[in-house]
Amino acid sequence: MSASPSNGSWTALTTWKALVVDDQPAVRMAVSMLFEVHDLPCLVAANPGEALEIIANEDVGVVVQDMNYAGDTTSGREGVELFHAIRKLDPEMPVVLMTAWTSLETAVQLVKEGAADYVAKPWDDVRLLGTVRALLSRRAEQQEARRLLARRARDREELAGRTDLAGLIYASDEMHALVRLAVTVANADVPVLVLGPNGAGKERIAEIIHRNSRRRDRPLVRVNAGSLPDTLIEAELFGAEAGAFTGATKTRLGRFEAADGGTLFLDEIGNLTPTGQMKLLRVLQTGEFVTRRVNVRVVSATNSDLPKMIREGTFREDLYFRLNVVEVAIPPLCDRPDDVLPLAEHFLRMHSETAGRPSLTFASSARAALVAHSFPGNVRELGNRVQRATVVAASDEITIQDLGLTEEVLRPPDLEGPRPRTSGPPRDVDTEERSKIEAALKEANGVVSQAATALGMSRQALYRRMERVGLSIERRARGD
Repeated sequence: MSASPSNGSWTALTTWKALVVDDQPAVRMAVSMLFEVHDLPCLVAANPGEALEIIANEDVGVVVQDMNYAGDTTSGREGVELFHAIRKLDPEMPVVLMTAWTSLETAVQLVKEGAADYVAKPWDDVRLLGTVRALLSRRAEQQEARRLLARRARDREELAGRTDLAGLIYASDEMHALVRLAVTVANADVPVLVLGPNGAGKERIAEIIHRNSRRRDRPLVRVNAGSLPDTLIEAELFGAEAGAFTGATKTRLGRFEAADGGTLFLDEIGNLTPTGQMKLLRVLQTGEFVTRRVNVRVVSATNSDLPKMIREGTFREDLYFRLNVVEVAIPPLCDRPDDVLPLAEHFLRMHSETAGRPSLTFASSARAALVAHSFPGNVRELGNRVQRATVVAASDEITIQDLGLTEEVLRPPDLEGPRPRTSGPPRDVDTEERSKIEAALKEANGVVSQAATALGMSRQALYRRMERVGLSIERRARGD
């Protein structure tokens, strides 16, 4: 063995223990003493049977196992059998193989099958310690991620149990916070402005607001404000008497009157013409048009940067403040990758039934490509790609090519800079969030996993938020 490392003691971040499995007492003692001196909790086993019993009953976070246990054997067969038994007992258990040169080829093959690493005897203390520390930290992070996922699932189930979410599919923290906000403001009966890029689900959020409001039993009337020409705005929104314009052969009911007592959803409000803006503002201020008075809650939506349009003189500031009492901003799908696969599975169930192919599934490479894709068309694009795949797939397993994706769309993690925001105007919350993350990282001395714990999120979620606000950090050798 080499000399013990001089990098100081290491405080374990977890209760997980390392298990050393070796038939030689001297090896068990040497490795266990090395770990314990450096604050790594350690258990030992002399043979595969003892090892499996310990794994079944203790909090083992990593196994360091020998490849041979019978006297004078060098084939590594016993090590292979133990490795497969461990994987069967706990498929996520990281296993480090300790091997002499005679078993090296077998160890390399097991690494290809999923072993975490191998170290040759006599081992290097620094490398062995670094490997085991990193694997224990990763194990702790996986446990924390599962705990957070379970908590998030409970929160979503609780919210869905007491509210009407209009069939919305999501799994991300970002969308859960947004949906909670939408449900909270639903009963406030104030105008709501929904921001977000095309295809992100603005209409679904408007429906959730309506279904959870006191107006739920009255109509929800949808209008694409951007498609209304000046000549028909008044008739479409406020109605018209017979003969009021060419082709009006009978009295026409306007959208405001049709929504009386309910909710009027004005989509693409940023594309409303100046004339339409003026007429809409008058009705919002008085609740009256011509001789009629209506009681309507307005929810509007846009992918436009309205404050910028106000500065440029293309959108009325007074109308903006009438519409934007509460703002709900939907992040683009690329900023909430946790939602991609749940949505993809939902679309697959829906479209595969329609296509008469209920046995369709995603190949693992296709799932990875979906998560990596930036989705400029957001949820609408995802739905279209899955629908296409259910039609063109040559087998029951959907491939990357079936989805119309290529290997080039895969984003290697942590190699790209922050992606530009595509959902409405920049928000002050980004500056505030960046400051909070910077403070947490400083307090944790740059250790991302510790900063994530302090902020109440997973390490992966923190990396995504750092990317979104333009922060980067050099990854440390031990995985933080």
